[in-house]
Order: sequence, then structure tokens, then C-alpha cells
Amino acid sequence: MNTMKILCAATLLAALAGPFAAPAFAQAPNINLIPELKSKSPEERELDAINEKAYRESLRKIPDAKVSDPWGNVRNDAPKPAPAKRTKTGNGTN
Repeated sequence: MNTMKILCAATLLAALAGPFAAPAFAQAPNINLIPELKSKSPEERELDAINEKAYRESLRKIPDAKVSDPWGNVRNDAPKPAPAKRTKTGNGTN
């Protein structure tokens, strides 16, 4: 019975330690574990940055589209009249 308690305690500790051990993987060195996927060289990264900058500049050159409202002549945007104030009826004395 004592070994059963030890086994249960070890299982519980392993289950609880699992989520806390994951951040340690973030400190591992950057190793390419999949050799068929090539990482980019510094020149390729620089070329990509230049292309991205040129793309963003070209997007700024595109004029803004005019906002059109196809339902504008159908929609009634006129402000609604305010409801009339209700007054007390009677002879004027309270």
C-alpha cells in the first residue's frame, strides 16, 4: 500500500509540474530541428524588409475611395420630432 501512495504522489507531482516546465523551453537555443526548412540569410531578411517597405509605401499612394451610400435615397434620416410635453390638465391649481 505504501508503494501505491508513492506512485500516486509521483503522478500528481508530474501532472502539476508539467505546465510549469513549459516556459523552460523558451530558453533553449535557436536550433533548426527540421533541416529541410531553410532559415533566411541576413541578406534575404534585408531584401524582405526592403520589399515590405516598398509595399507599404505603394499602399499609401492609393487614393481613398469615395464613400458611396447606395441606399441613401431610400433611407429617411430626417430627425424625428421631439414628443410634445405633457402638461397637467385642470384648473391650474394643485
